Amino acid sequence: MEFDLENPLTSLKEYVSDTIPDLFVSESDHMPSRNFLHCLKTSDFYVSFREEAISRILQAQYSCNYDLFIPYLAVNYMDRFISRQEIPQGKPWILRLLIISCLSLAAKMKNKHFSISNSQEAEAGFIFDTQTINRMELLVLDALNWRMRSITPFSFVHFFVSLFELKDPSSSQPLKDRATEIIFKAQNEIKFLEFKPSIIAASALLVASNERFPLQFPCFKSSIYSCEFVNEEKLLECFNALQEMVEMEWYESMLDTMSCTPLSVLDKHFTKSESETTSIITSTTTITNGSTVPEIKRRKLNGCSSK
Repeated sequence: MEFDLENPLTSLKEYVSDTIPDLFVSESDHMPSRNFLHCLKTSDFYVSFREEAISRILQAQYSCNYDLFIPYLAVNYMDRFISRQEIPQGKPWILRLLIISCLSLAAKMKNKHFSISNSQEAEAGFIFDTQTINRMELLVLDALNWRMRSITPFSFVHFFVSLFELKDPSSSQPLKDRATEIIFKAQNEIKFLEFKPSIIAASALLVASNERFPLQFPCFKSSIYSCEFVNEEKLLECFNALQEMVEMEWYESMLDTMSCTPLSVLDKHFTKSESETTSIITSTTTITNGSTVPEIKRRKLNGCSSK
């Protein structure tokens, strides 16, 4: 079963202008069902299933050196499938078969070669033949109503960047690159499943612009708000969640760095002094979610909550 379809992660630049409204209207059809997030919040099984599946999909990407968009698309297929199809418990082979099938479909959509033998883990005792994988692919296709050319956050990145009035046009690429990194990381988080792809794209670009071009951030924010298809409340909610994710990643990275660095008595002294200084600063600055961040972060976050 071979497909000769277009790139499912086509940027909006490659769509003709009169289809842009259609993308915003249709993007919900490429998301998991509405009750999926509730199911994840109430069922440990589905949370564990999704976490293990994503972990194994990423492992396959590293071991087989797939294009980064292939595992992203595979996770999109998997989320949409398990949100519409009940998964029986106690059958670990289903997870492995679903992973292989979603990766295979994603590779075909990207017109990339997919090696079944390389993607299967012999040590786990589950080896699937081509016919079995093809049957599972058909189940996935049926559950997704054959909507395989997924509308993802990447479909909207170019459109939102085109709204920005960049002083230096060459700066658009680093902005897109940073937003892309954020979008990739956000897919692993359950809380982002409730947001539409366009909202994730717009929020990721705002977080990226907040980092890269803080002086232009208010202008970028106004440009996003000017889009008639953007829900401002959802945008703010997603932006703050992404900002929190990025800050937590930075914090954990700093902890890892410190844990790997031997501390002398002098180092400990300075670390203590810096810690006391930080506590004084952060004790006076809070944001609506109750977390404490330095004043500069608070100013940037609040900058997105008002026009």
